Amino acid sequence: MRIGTAGWTLSREAAPAFPGEGTHLARYARGLRCAEINSSFRRSHRPEVWRRWAAQTPPDFRFAAKLPRAISHDARLRRARAPLRRFLDEAGELGDRLAVVLVQLPPSFAFESRPVRAFFALLAEMFSGAVVCEPRHPSWFTLAADRALIACGVGRVAADPASCPQAQDPGGWLGSEGDGRGAVVYYRWHGSPRMYWSRYDLAWLRARADELKRWPPDADCWCVFDNTAGGGAIANALELRTLLGRGGSP
Repeated sequence: MRIGTAGWTLSREAAPAFPGEGTHLARYARGLRCAEINSSFRRSHRPEVWRRWAAQTPPDFRFAAKLPRAISHDARLRRARAPLRRFLDEAGELGDRLAVVLVQLPPSFAFESRPVRAFFALLAEMFSGAVVCEPRHPSWFTLAADRALIACGVGRVAADPASCPQAQDPGGWLGSEGDGRGAVVYYRWHGSPRMYWSRYDLAWLRARADELKRWPPDADCWCVFDNTAGGGAIANALELRTLLGRGGSP
């Protein structure tokens, strides 16, 4: 079980929960086990930046890196080889700390089998880690789309707020038996009702904790809070960690 946030900025409110010396990331990584790098969506980073991030985290810490928007939004997964190679070369400086590539798609991106399968096949050639996709167009929450993701070994993110009822549950590749065993099960919680700002209450978090406990022990569950604008993400991550036990396990 990995609980973390999008980014690792520590608010004044959260700072006492992450004592000690060091950068925000170094302190954050002593208390939480993963982080999502969202900044890669909008810009590239120098190799030394990625290496510095890796060096500031303990050996069992893991990152998910978000695919650049130039690939996912502008090119819509087409003609991706060159920009994908650049991104993976950069993010690869994280070494074994890089565990997941997150592909978030725009709400207007309808499912198209051929380009989607071609892109994820290309990504699988270049990256040996886990890949998860957060689609937001209703056409992705169909049997045909789910079968395509399963064939490509790509997990579908469970999101809140959900663009449709099926979006609140993980889908796509969830292991050979579909029960999460040996697969990454990825949750992204953006804050509701006000995206990026609203803080989840304890009743909502308890319901999520109960849901997480139903996954088998060898499911690699990621719980990423993206309600960072008002500082709720760190607080919610710590609250969920408490509900599941300090290490993040039920």
